[in-house]
Amino acid sequence: MKHADSDTLTRLKPLPDQVRQRVPPLREQKTGTFYLKSAAFLHFHDDPSGLFADLKVQGNWQRYPVNGEAAPADLLQVLDQQLPGGNQ
Repeated sequence: MKHADSDTLTRLKPLPDQVRQRVPPLREQKTGTFYLKSAAFLHFHDDPSGLFADLKVQGNWQRYPVNGEAAPADLLQVLDQQLPGGNQ
């Protein structure tokens, strides 16, 4: 499964922009690849079965589908819970 390229990230709009609004504490090292402090935290994948986000949840990578209307909202909810000061 390859990391999402710029065309894929364009198809995901407005999701990457919604993630960027959470900066700080997230830093976008490379377009679509986000770090929390010095550790990789969130990135996107383009797979034949769809688009996915890998998010580090309590130290482990979890995969979230980001296809459809509800999926990005689910990802953002979990993302917010993982950020410092988030609702855990």
